[in-house]
Amino acid sequence: MLQEFKAFIARGNVLDLAVAVIIGAAFGAVVTSFTEDMVMPIIGLVSGGADFTSLFVVLGSIPADYAGSPTDYEALKKAGVPLFGYGKFVTAFINFVIIAFVIFLMVKAANKAMAKPAEALLAEIRDELRKGRG
Repeated sequence: MLQEFKAFIARGNVLDLAVAVIIGAAFGAVVTSFTEDMVMPIIGLVSGGADFTSLFVVLGSIPADYAGSPTDYEALKKAGVPLFGYGKFVTAFINFVIIAFVIFLMVKAANKAMAKPAEALLAEIRDELRKGRG
């Protein structure tokens, strides 16, 4: 069983997947920072200073002993107040769109760089052979 496990781990696909997961996590952190630290502040500035991460609607009552600000999302959440935090969702959605777009560009570039399909190569060979006869 140990030999089978060793053979499984040594396969290229498993190692490629592990590398992809690690790089994907690092890429996600970079995109999250880019979105939260660069894109969202600009969007907030354009939209009148709105901080998207703290946009929410209070769905329940705030406890009488709550001493924090009624506009502090994290403090209200910690106090157990039910909140509809759509601002964090907007930020996460923008992260997703950025990541999806970058992946689209990467796949598009990879498809261009890859070899032509066999049918196209065969057609080119056929055309060259026809030229040679003519």
